[in-house]
Amino acid sequence: MSEVNIAKRKEKCENCTKQGNEGSQLLLSACLSCDGCLSDEDTLKISQQGLEEVERVLALNKKCDASKHKVLVASVCPQSLPFFAVKFGVDIAEAAHKLCGFLKHIGVQYVFDTTLAAGFSILESQKEFIQRYRRRHHDSHALPMFTSSCPGWIRYSERVLGSLVTPHICTARSPQQIMGCLVKDYFSKQQKLSPEKLYHVVVAPCFDKKLEAVREEFYNSMLETRDVDCVLTSGKIIKKTIFATILELGDGGDVALVRHDGRGSEGFLEHVFKHAAKELFGVDVQEITYKTLRNRDFQEVTLERDGETLLQFAAVYGFRNIQTLVHRMRKGRVPYQLVEVLSCPGGCLSGRGQAESEGGAGRLDKALVNQMEEIYSSLPVRLPEFNPTLHTLYQDWLEGQDSSQTRKLLHTEYRDKSHGHAQPPHMQW
Repeated sequence: MSEVNIAKRKEKCENCTKQGNEGSQLLLSACLSCDGCLSDEDTLKISQQGLEEVERVLALNKKCDASKHKVLVASVCPQSLPFFAVKFGVDIAEAAHKLCGFLKHIGVQYVFDTTLAAGFSILESQKEFIQRYRRRHHDSHALPMFTSSCPGWIRYSERVLGSLVTPHICTARSPQQIMGCLVKDYFSKQQKLSPEKLYHVVVAPCFDKKLEAVREEFYNSMLETRDVDCVLTSGKIIKKTIFATILELGDGGDVALVRHDGRGSEGFLEHVFKHAAKELFGVDVQEITYKTLRNRDFQEVTLERDGETLLQFAAVYGFRNIQTLVHRMRKGRVPYQLVEVLSCPGGCLSGRGQAESEGGAGRLDKALVNQMEEIYSSLPVRLPEFNPTLHTLYQDWLEGQDSSQTRKLLHTEYRDKSHGHAQPPHMQW
């Protein structure tokens, strides 16, 4: 990084943290994706993550020979659907119909829901937690295990926290990137197409998903294709004239919507907790009771038997709570075996790509978030363990749950990229 860019980054960080010290809410996602922290290469890659790029691909399809056409595939995160439901003033199923209809109207040929990919991520996280728990006495990095589905948290861990945290991060890929493998590996084979013939768009509530999509490990240099080619935020789709277009569209086809456990994200904590209680201690947990600690975004869950604490998990959302967690970890005072970490206060429904107030400036529209939470919770819960499609794909696509193919396509690695750049003291909140 040049001296000019270093100075720019320092000035930007100081401005942000001054705002934080003056009482304004400083979001982790805003901190990590600002132009002060992005290299020129990052900036270029992210500039290709917009609706304009999708329109460019669609325009090329109309001009070029059919043999050079890209088949457009869209994957929609379930946390985006409540946003469209609120904005359309319809129920969530109708919102899904309208969004699907819009995507197909502009030229997308296939529209998928990422819930299936999230199911893979949850099952792999459950399996990894059991393995880590069983080796905890001879592996100092086994526990606590941190969840890996939030790209803002991952970026912060790699670039700022480094080796303090990275060995503890679950290696299961996020739902977005597993969906990328499903589309570019499994689906492309089903369609008898080379992966680079598919152009894969993800609709997500979070800007940081763009940063995740351009990570080097999710790029196939031989075929010159990414698992996820473009991420569009929910808010981007709804803007300007697009909103009117969606409202005029008809039915986009049958949509069967379900969700996983959890109050607004994919529910990794709840699924792993219930699985671990059963697998390790033979306890069937039906309902999970959260104990609020510092605030609603710092909660813990405990499994006890005969006065003994068997499991202690925590859900930690938002920059300030993450800072508290890190401070405790530096002092060796983290009692949890698993921590579900999300950079946005309130979780994925509160992603900056859909939950900011009209005025922006990082402020959440709390009324909108409350409406989205209510709508999301209305969806029926389906446990991934009982999803027959997942079990079929494990066999037909991945050659078994413990195969090298499963390890290759459903897992990744997180590395220390901090390079000795310590976090500024004034950010230790």
